[in-house]
Amino acid sequence: MYHLKNNVMSKNVSIHRLARVASFVTILGIMVFSASCSDSNSDSTPAPRVKLASSTSLGSYLSDSEGNALYFFSNDVAGANTCTGGCATAWPLFFEASLTADVLGEGLSMDDFGTITSAAGQQTTYKGWPLYYYAPGGVRETANQTTGEAVGGVWFVAKTDYTIMLAHAQLKGLDGKNYKGDYTEGDGSTVYFSDAEGRSIYSFHIDKKNKNNFSNGDGAHDAIWPVYGDALVSVPSALDKTLFGSITVNGSAQLTYKGWPLYYFNKDAVRGDNKGVSVPTPGVWPVVTKDAPEAPAE
Repeated sequence: MYHLKNNVMSKNVSIHRLARVASFVTILGIMVFSASCSDSNSDSTPAPRVKLASSTSLGSYLSDSEGNALYFFSNDVAGANTCTGGCATAWPLFFEASLTADVLGEGLSMDDFGTITSAAGQQTTYKGWPLYYYAPGGVRETANQTTGEAVGGVWFVAKTDYTIMLAHAQLKGLDGKNYKGDYTEGDGSTVYFSDAEGRSIYSFHIDKKNKNNFSNGDGAHDAIWPVYGDALVSVPSALDKTLFGSITVNGSAQLTYKGWPLYYFNKDAVRGDNKGVSVPTPGVWPVVTKDAPEAPAE
């Protein structure tokens, strides 16, 4: 009887031990599973391949996944890569083959990105501007450097919110002729204002300081030279932001520079066009340049 009782008690102890072990194994399994799920979830969110970096002097700008600054080239206003030869050594192109919405940083949209192909290869674009790195002496900048800003007055960090960009291109009027910066016929590039998508910005030679003398409220008339009314956000560092202003014309805002009201030309069909420079004769509607004189007072 004693041996039977001991056997029963021994079996009960063994059962309790087995139950505790099973419980422990179950809890351990749940913990391992949870950790595995947690790791899986974290791995499922890819790191941004293009994101916004920031500097105290330049604000936010585009960078790659490692924080290396990306740049626009003013010569590329038409949307093609014009950086060849030695230029390509100092300014390597940026290309991200697998760019999708889920690998973009906060504040960026796939609608603004594209891809072009040139002799140098495939290249990612932003708002139509090809993107580059800066590699002075053939050695690329390190993360968070922006030493390429304003190099030559034509290289600028890529930004999401440029109200004005600087284009550097040949002026070619609606008459098909090439013009220099003084509006005499001839070849030679001019640095002038465009919007963020490369559309040329003009002034009207008979306007006065903060006074639009073209727009009269007639839709058909005003549509030939639409006012440029975007609110000023960012401009390249080569420009003085304080020289810009805004006026109201027929109930709409119009941006100004040195008092000159700013316009588009409706015959500029594609980015990089500057056909308005010859209409109706050269110099009546000049493209706006950094060194434009102050608009005259009334």
